[in-house]
Amino acid sequence: MAVKELGDNSVNFTVRPYVEVHDELEVSYAITEQVKLSFDQEGISIPFPQRDVHLYQPNGKAA
Repeated sequence: MAVKELGDNSVNFTVRPYVEVHDELEVSYAITEQVKLSFDQEGISIPFPQRDVHLYQPNGKAA
């Protein structure tokens, strides 16, 4: 495992297990699922970008 990059809202890791070619997708999905379940169990949330949207009426006042 290695840190691949520091994103705007994340730390991206690379994990490359050695598996049989025909097991690659199944193992990839299983690892992702286990990481998510482990994060949930430990109370670790995944940050997502958020954006505030303000709607204005024609008279210039916020809705």
